[in-house]
Amino acid sequence: MGVTDTDGEPLRIVYAGTPDFAVPALEALIAAGHAPAAVYTQPDRPAGRGRKLRPGPVKKIAEAAGLPVMQPESLKSPEARAELAAWRPDVLIVAAYGLILPRSVLELPPLGGLNIHASLLPRWRGAAPIHRALLAGDQETGVCLMQMAPGLDTGPVHACRRVAITPQTTTGSLHDALAREGAALLLEQLPAIAKGVSVPQPQDDAQATYAHKLDKQEAWIDWSRAAEELDRQVRAFNPWPVAQTAWQGQVVRVHAAVPVTGPSVAAPGTILATGADGVDVATGEGLLRLTTVQLPGRRPVAAADWARNADLVGQVLTGSA
Repeated sequence: MGVTDTDGEPLRIVYAGTPDFAVPALEALIAAGHAPAAVYTQPDRPAGRGRKLRPGPVKKIAEAAGLPVMQPESLKSPEARAELAAWRPDVLIVAAYGLILPRSVLELPPLGGLNIHASLLPRWRGAAPIHRALLAGDQETGVCLMQMAPGLDTGPVHACRRVAITPQTTTGSLHDALAREGAALLLEQLPAIAKGVSVPQPQDDAQATYAHKLDKQEAWIDWSRAAEELDRQVRAFNPWPVAQTAWQGQVVRVHAAVPVTGPSVAAPGTILATGADGVDVATGEGLLRLTTVQLPGRRPVAAADWARNADLVGQVLTGSA
């Protein structure tokens, strides 16, 4: 059974999303028997060595399900707004769409826009909430279903689900967990929202934090920082952009590491020991054991394999090439 509105009519949904994060919610809607009338996604982008245009994950799912796909460059023009209005949506559901939705667009559907946001709002509004939660050392995060309003993730919230952050959590694993929880939250809350009985709660702006977009320069490891901070950096930047350090003029990418007990008896960045468990590096506080690394032009390997092929003890890793 599909979701119905206050008149008992099937809810007409337009779904807007682009990357992998937006896939589970779209799949959940389709599986629940309420496929969107149309799916909006960003235009195909060049990718790969050949820089050929490649569709995003949401477009692939929508086309496989036989759903109409719209890919405007912007929704700011009267033409784009008229095109959206022609679908007669009751609600616009948005997950990591990547385009700005003007007030005129949000006002088109009677139920407005619903956004699946990957944080416990008002904490981590903005572009990179998953990475920032990990970098900050948060012990939990979550996903919220927000009523969209002009402004950056400022709208009132219908409901949230919490997800624990463990010492093993990476951005990749957290992304997937939050995407699944977001899909479940949407299906759970949509009937009450469609009936007009869900009352979203305003956010406390005083508690808001901003999740700035990632800069690739942030991937460089500053060995003067504490090992626990660097561990969070490695996990936050896995799978992208991947933490990195310089060794003998080469960029070594660090895919996995773990802080270990032990005194930093040498300058930060100095390799103190190697073994079957990895490569131990001095930091500003404690040791960081590199467990998976990637040399230029190579595939990721166990750090122990790197150590077997190079005399690393006493060499110094630096924060730039």
